[in-house]
Amino acid sequence: MDYRDYYKILGVNKKASQADIKKAYRKLAMKFHPDKNQGDVKAEEKFKEISEAYEVLSNADNRRKYDQLGANWKHYEKNGAYANQGFGHGQYGGYYRTGGDGVDMDDIFGGGGFSDFFKTFFGAGFGGDRTQSRQRRSLKGRDYKTSLSLTLMEAYQGTERMIEIDGSRIKVKVGKGVADGQRLRVKGKGGKGSAGGQSGDLYLLINILPDPRFKRKQTDLYTTVDVDLYTAVLGGKLNVETLKGPVNITIPPGTQNTKTFRLKNMGMPKYRQSGITGDMFVKVHVEIPSKLNSEEKNMFEKLRNLK
Repeated sequence: MDYRDYYKILGVNKKASQADIKKAYRKLAMKFHPDKNQGDVKAEEKFKEISEAYEVLSNADNRRKYDQLGANWKHYEKNGAYANQGFGHGQYGGYYRTGGDGVDMDDIFGGGGFSDFFKTFFGAGFGGDRTQSRQRRSLKGRDYKTSLSLTLMEAYQGTERMIEIDGSRIKVKVGKGVADGQRLRVKGKGGKGSAGGQSGDLYLLINILPDPRFKRKQTDLYTTVDVDLYTAVLGGKLNVETLKGPVNITIPPGTQNTKTFRLKNMGMPKYRQSGITGDMFVKVHVEIPSKLNSEEKNMFEKLRNLK
């Protein structure tokens, strides 16, 4: 198993700020996103790699532990030094019971999305706990907690996941519009009860992965698109990417830089409220030509002289 240099993968140094790490991730994610590289296996593997690096370095606690790991990782791997210390928070799946024995979940890429290095040191999830009194604990099964990471598209469309718990696989449905940080309860899918007691529940903590194309604020989505100078001045059509698919919007003549257009009902659906959908706000970034040929320069000179 090879050591994974997450700083090198994201192209940042070890003193990089959290903002720099996020910026580097967004840039790489935009380049290698599967939606933009359909059928490109190398791009998909690269996207998984940078997502794994961001998963660790974006979390202050995990980043500190990763930095401590450093060149001693072989020692820790061999001796299992972190296996019983809950190393990592495992946002990409897995749960542990009171004893700390981890069970991997399918990740957002359908299984096998993360390296052995990641799974060895960051495979543990949120701890299972019992919140009942000692007397009730002996009857009802323990509640399990785990995190479930979704892409923005999965949150938009809703999704299903297979999760392995105590040797059995269960299907979990996540409704459209689920939010980052939202906690979902799956009744009766926790630990088995004793002495005829009911089973505990499974709690899923939702983690929405950053999307390089859109920013989400509740049910609204925000994006920025580039518009060439001529379209901004003369007007025209502009193709805009949305979660529903590409749409054309009309750019009026004389559109100014940072002008924002509202696309009604093109945002996120409201969780468990059918028919309620947010909007998308498209901000225009007007591109000024940096290189003009002589003919173009003459035309702009003529336009300036017409003032």
